[in-house]
Amino acid sequence: MIDLYYWTTPNGHKITMFLEEAGTPYRLLPINIGKGEQFTADFLRIAPNNRIPAIVDQAPADGGAPISLFESGAILLYLADKTGQFIAPDLRGRTETVQWLFWQMGGLGPMAGQNHHFTQYAPEKISYAIERYTRETARLYAVLNKRLADRAFVAGDYSIADMAIYPWIVPHSRQGQNLDDFPHLKRWFGAIRERPATQRAYALVEKINPAPVITEAEKKILFGQDASTVKP
Repeated sequence: MIDLYYWTTPNGHKITMFLEEAGTPYRLLPINIGKGEQFTADFLRIAPNNRIPAIVDQAPADGGAPISLFESGAILLYLADKTGQFIAPDLRGRTETVQWLFWQMGGLGPMAGQNHHFTQYAPEKISYAIERYTRETARLYAVLNKRLADRAFVAGDYSIADMAIYPWIVPHSRQGQNLDDFPHLKRWFGAIRERPATQRAYALVEKINPAPVITEAEKKILFGQDASTVKP
């Protein structure tokens, strides 16, 4: 059994997509980040970076005490290794998967995240920042589109790399991107969207956070953190 500490964000969706695809039993534990639930002592013992998602594996492969993990990329890699699914077993295939997983973690996620912030949430519209992150998001879409020109998925078979990337493409219109400009990416996106496991994962939004509107009070919690947020 996997305990999944989750909220309805792109990084949260990565893990529900995997668990639904793999058929791994899990218990969903919502952490409402707009209300500051990520700062509770119990959660911070599992996720010291006060971010979702996080998991606790109650039955790790070594038979020892439960293992907790934070950071969505690390969680995907751990679950893939645990289940033997959605990562190639050979050296070269595994390397392909891991490098595209890291591409999402280090590139697409942070850049699209800044895109979201400055276009959707910033209290003032800063044209330089909006243009900077919209253009960089477009560049990353083009990199992904080129990668998908001759393959169905980013690392051959459907993998944790695709699961990591897909949720960050879902809000493409909010990122100022038109999928018609990226036909290979659009084909890939449609194929993943139609997977039953993807649909089950995203159906959780209607149960947990059906009206995801961020209030001004929630913005202060989400965007007002600094060093003082991390209590000694």
